[in-house]
Amino acid sequence: MRYVFFDDNELGVLQDGRVYSIAPLIAEAGAHDAQEALEYLIANESLLRPSIREALATQEGREVGGVRLRPPVQRPSKLLCAFANYYEDGARKEVPLDLFLKSPASIIGLGDTVHLPPVEATIFHHEAELALVIGKRATRVPADEAMRHVFGYVPFMDISARGTSGRTMFQGKSYDTFGPLGPALVTADEIPDPHDLTVQLSVNGEPRQRYHTSDMANRIPQLIAFASSVCTLEVGDILACGTNHQGLGPVQDGDMVELTIERLGTLAVNVRDPQGRTWERTIDEGMAKMVRQM
Repeated sequence: MRYVFFDDNELGVLQDGRVYSIAPLIAEAGAHDAQEALEYLIANESLLRPSIREALATQEGREVGGVRLRPPVQRPSKLLCAFANYYEDGARKEVPLDLFLKSPASIIGLGDTVHLPPVEATIFHHEAELALVIGKRATRVPADEAMRHVFGYVPFMDISARGTSGRTMFQGKSYDTFGPLGPALVTADEIPDPHDLTVQLSVNGEPRQRYHTSDMANRIPQLIAFASSVCTLEVGDILACGTNHQGLGPVQDGDMVELTIERLGTLAVNVRDPQGRTWERTIDEGMAKMVRQM
């Protein structure tokens, strides 16, 4: 299944280019917002599946181009991101396992706009990532049981400000709009192997990042085991798996950034900068080299 929120945060299923509402099936939950509705769906999805399939069969649905898709996960209790978690095409031999917290308030969706803040920064980068959504509460979960806690997957961009005055991870990562996510939350049963996916990102149609998730160093079971050893992962939490930094480049005013992950779909967002700052529109070879040598 491919779950989406659309228009006024109505919960639906995206199938064959059409969106079908399943809001009536969730109404009994009495959810106050989209995140509560999603958490109810995740917790009860196995029981709801027959009713969801029936709802799809009895509706015409709407063309996806005729609705506004919202972020499929909007306010998780935690948005965790893996730090420098790729072998960088084999250049790195040992990759330490580390995570950082990014503000859930940074999340935006398909067609939304990344707003570059008026702060001193040497550059703003895109980072294309596979993210997973937790489906079952996880505390100190061993790696060999971790995949049972994955509900689904979604494309994610970790927009990053480099060289900010404070030079903190929080300041570099957590500005509002710095967490594009979407277009749909794809359930784990549709992704046979999340470590066998092609990730591609372009800016204004120009190819930038292109890598394969087989290059991931600390894989999803290890990420979940480590994260859950530190803090309990709740239903609906997001864990982004990191990026291969080869192909990173700047984002700036007027850009349109597109991230496509095999089997998951395409996430496109716009970029606006009231200050109109510009950088050379090339791949940042300095950053790529630095990470290869870490």
